[in-house]
Amino acid sequence: MKLWWVGIVISLVFSKWANGFVEHSFNETELSFLEAYGESKVGANYLMVGLTLIPGAGAKRAVCLDGTLPGYHLHRGYGSGANSWLIQLEGGGWCNSIRNCVYRKTTRRGSSRFMEKNIAFTGILSNKAEENPDFFNWNRVKLRYCDGASFTGDGEDKARQLQFRGQRIWLSAMEDLKSKGMRYAKQALLSGCSAGGLAAILHCDEFRGLFPRTTKVKCLSDAGLFLDAPDVSGGRTLRNLYNGVVGLQGVQHNLPRFCTNHLDPTSCFFPQNLIANIQTPLFILNAAYDSWQIQSSLAPASADPAGFWHECRLNHAKCTPSQINFLQGFRNQMLNAVKRFSMSKKNGLFINSCFAHCQTERQDTWFADDSPIIGKKAIAIAVGDWYFDRTSVKAVDCPYPCDNSCHNLVFQRAN
Repeated sequence: MKLWWVGIVISLVFSKWANGFVEHSFNETELSFLEAYGESKVGANYLMVGLTLIPGAGAKRAVCLDGTLPGYHLHRGYGSGANSWLIQLEGGGWCNSIRNCVYRKTTRRGSSRFMEKNIAFTGILSNKAEENPDFFNWNRVKLRYCDGASFTGDGEDKARQLQFRGQRIWLSAMEDLKSKGMRYAKQALLSGCSAGGLAAILHCDEFRGLFPRTTKVKCLSDAGLFLDAPDVSGGRTLRNLYNGVVGLQGVQHNLPRFCTNHLDPTSCFFPQNLIANIQTPLFILNAAYDSWQIQSSLAPASADPAGFWHECRLNHAKCTPSQINFLQGFRNQMLNAVKRFSMSKKNGLFINSCFAHCQTERQDTWFADDSPIIGKKAIAIAVGDWYFDRTSVKAVDCPYPCDNSCHNLVFQRAN
């Protein structure tokens, strides 16, 4: 079983905890490592794509947390993919309080001032057929994430100079891309990783509405199936975080009405209450033992003051039998959450029994000689088979530890 070691600077995290940025710094620091690990191996062989700021966004108040213009990276398609578009929504946690949103606007997750000017397009964004067999020659876009509410908020805090404009950023970006040719798309796929995977679910039917009925439109959520699950203390760490995000950023007005008609807004930020009612074909890709959810939702330090889960949450090989049993219960909750969703012929599913998070943008997990498989099928092939209707894909792995194709993430203290 392949293990991917990620060094976390524990002292940095602790220093931010001391300053009160508990949830934010925890999410931000570890999530950045989880999402960007594949980028750490970027070399001359990877396609680097420049950042484009959206010029008309400011007039519509479609701005990042600090008021700067939002942006995206676009690499043009060609040949058979010239009229096909893939939009990848960037992830990166959330900010759920004034204090951690103020901190966030000093990072690339809250300001285009700090975004990388060029990023590597790998995995589902790669332009090489041998790395990305079905989408390599499409128009491929990575929309940067700088609002902290999965592109759904709409509000502001003038006193703290905070703009919560995720919904406007989404709309402005889509309008700008339509003007650059996306309006003529014959095929389109909205995808996203982590908080971007949640955004792909939340915006899926909106995305469908951008195109004529003759356009083939589908959505893909990678590591976006965040569950409303109890943590190891019996509390609801993630529900509390989401409650802050929804209330602070004015998210409730932009959530699907079919959900808010009968559930509270925070419940409607959880995918398990949405996915079965999304009208557009949707593919759910998720690790059954999602690394981010283990660390930030199930066994965060706040729910484990005695540190009983500390070693387990960094390295699954150090979990006790009772801890593994708890994680198997989480997997069962995930399978229950997708049961009704998976009954629809139009939807796709790939739940592998790995300790991972975000598998579409990393080349080693998307499509490589040793990438994760279920039934001999790699993630890229499964997604392509589903998108192009080559075959139905409802792949659910056997429980840990049976899958030896996983690229499991293991965290260790930095020396």
